Amino acid sequence: MYLRQSNDPNRGKLEEQIKKVQAGNTEMQNELIENYQPFIAKSVSEVCRRFIDPSKDEEFSIGLSAFNEAMLAYADDKGSSFLSFAKLVIKRKTIDYIRRERIRLPAASLDELYEDDSENPREAEAAQTAYNQETEAWYRRAEIEEYDKKLKEYKLSFQELIQVAPKHRDARQSAIEAAKILHKDYELRDYVMRKKKIPIKQLVEKVTVSKKTLERNRKYILAIFIILSEDYIYLKDYMKGVS
Repeated sequence: MYLRQSNDPNRGKLEEQIKKVQAGNTEMQNELIENYQPFIAKSVSEVCRRFIDPSKDEEFSIGLSAFNEAMLAYADDKGSSFLSFAKLVIKRKTIDYIRRERIRLPAASLDELYEDDSENPREAEAAQTAYNQETEAWYRRAEIEEYDKKLKEYKLSFQELIQVAPKHRDARQSAIEAAKILHKDYELRDYVMRKKKIPIKQLVEKVTVSKKTLERNRKYILAIFIILSEDYIYLKDYMKGVS
């Protein structure tokens, strides 16, 4: 089965195969691409929210290319399994492709409308703008739904975050900096991902705030850590704003 999780005993074998690919083993590279096509199709379909036909859909080709890119770029010291990393790369590349197509296709359709006097190009442009806004809103909602699922793994919820989020800008910034330190430090990041909690004693030695402050903002720090650890495009933009 292609859906191997991080506790799967085969994970180590897959990571070793990836190292062989990175060393130039093209036979292994082609074999993995072939074996993981169902995984690639599923990852792409999660973005497109529809069935992906490998023989017809261009998005699947984007997924194949992204999976290959992930094999070459993967580093096992980043705290995530290869399949988790590959899924993020596939989703990011698929979203980028959809965005490019959304820009290109409306431009072509507008050119056709200008050639047809029976249509109003300004109305068409306004309709396309509204469509783009709706599509963008859909992607935001999908990302928030995915984030909500991840929060539950850490026994957190959106409702809690509203209540515990620091009210003052300086406090928010300190919490975000603490989350960044957790994410950048390999040992601390691994601890958080395994235990789903913050190593307060170790973290207090690396930040400028007190242990009491860390404990008070623990849930908010974890929430920011999750954003940093995943491929959330819109939430990362939001985080830039609050920081």
